[in-house]
Amino acid sequence: MNSATVRNLLVRGMLAGLAAGVLALIVAYFLGEPNVDSAIGFEESHAAGHEHHEVELVSRSLQSTAGLATGVLIYGVAFGGIAALAFCFALGRVGRFTPRATALLLSGTALLAVYVVPFLKYPANPPAVGDADTIGKRTTLYFLMMVLSVLLAVAAVILGKRLAPRLGAWHATVVAVLGFVLVIGLAYEFLPAVNEVPSDFPAALLWRFRLSALALQVTLWTGFGLVFGELAERLLHPGPATVTAGTPVAAPR
Repeated sequence: MNSATVRNLLVRGMLAGLAAGVLALIVAYFLGEPNVDSAIGFEESHAAGHEHHEVELVSRSLQSTAGLATGVLIYGVAFGGIAALAFCFALGRVGRFTPRATALLLSGTALLAVYVVPFLKYPANPPAVGDADTIGKRTTLYFLMMVLSVLLAVAAVILGKRLAPRLGAWHATVVAVLGFVLVIGLAYEFLPAVNEVPSDFPAALLWRFRLSALALQVTLWTGFGLVFGELAERLLHPGPATVTAGTPVAAPR
């Protein structure tokens, strides 16, 4: 690709990320925020009677509206631009897929590697869950799992490509996926577990919060794949020009 095409795809990726961010914002507001409020209520009820009170720098109403919108939309634009650059590299290198199919494949793979795999080992927790003294350790473990998952996904793609001439596309894909699952399983086994959920925390609330967090990411990546795939398809494979009324057409010879 020339620089102009990459620039156009980058802009379209950021716009697609913004559109996906709007969809994710709707999911976060209507599914996630009620669970956050419930978790905060649980935390405050258990903190009642204690003398220590933290000063609220940002009100809860501002956090759940303008703060939430700003964070989700900026994240959507940023990840859309990064994903668009990854698309420029992947197009034509992962198979003979159309731009639309490549965008969906990239979005699905990124969702799996960047979020789902780390989520299964270190799932999201609502307020009132987690020790403040271990937040650094928990953050480090999560990002370690995420980086490992991304690197293994890239390695699996490279392995599948190299095995395809000898084993065929199907069997090479199966071997690459099994290798990915095996190494991820070993990482799950050897990386330390984190379980700081209070014994009296409502299990149903924890389950709903984690499902809403997963739904937000699925909406974000799926929306991006669909929107960006359509925009990339129209840019790279434009349809035939239509003939407007009154335009002279040369007669065949």
